[in-house]
Amino acid sequence: MLQEVLKQHQSTFQPVITLLHPDEQLLVMDFTANNTTLTRPVLNNIDRFCSYITHTLAESGCRLGIGGYNEHRTIYAVSPHFDAGEEPRRLHLGIDVWGAAETPVSAPLKGHVHSFRFNDDFGDYGATIILQHQLDGYTFHTLYGHLSISNLQGLYEKMPIAAGQQFAWFGTPSENGGWPPHLHFQVIIDMMHYRGDYPGVCRYSERDKYLQNCPDPDLILQLNRNTRG
Repeated sequence: MLQEVLKQHQSTFQPVITLLHPDEQLLVMDFTANNTTLTRPVLNNIDRFCSYITHTLAESGCRLGIGGYNEHRTIYAVSPHFDAGEEPRRLHLGIDVWGAAETPVSAPLKGHVHSFRFNDDFGDYGATIILQHQLDGYTFHTLYGHLSISNLQGLYEKMPIAAGQQFAWFGTPSENGGWPPHLHFQVIIDMMHYRGDYPGVCRYSERDKYLQNCPDPDLILQLNRNTRG
């Protein structure tokens, strides 16, 4: 299984967020219904939402926040992007790393550009890049969402990306789907028909199917071992 291959190669992966010092702690951020401080007035106002993230991180003494894989989130109720159909999408399939705009993003292992797109609906990914990798006979993909739109300039499909190469940075709300600056990082085995996009949130009834195709991103990131709540 891919999960076992990723575990075997963890010592070879390069940092995705290179500004972090070794063993620097990240704040675990909760976006479920358990977080009663994240009210609808905050979520509905991007300036207040950004201030909430900035203040929460500053108060903790952490530069970056982290969380989100397999998390049932209430924050998606603010955007109709997640509510098409009878059952809304609330289960998060990636890991989010929250921090300042222009935080650099690098490739954890070599690969090439699979696809890219500006997904500009409110609440969507904004600027998005998907890389394709091969490891011990397995093909898989890493998705980077909420980037700067300038990161898409000069890209082309099958463009080589080296391990450790910086190729993007956190975007601002005007270009990242209307969110406080952060990176959505997701591992995807089968891209199916998607190009430049793939669901980062699914219906709870589809949980098993999507989690099987999108294994825990921390197998690559390896950041949850340096967290505090």
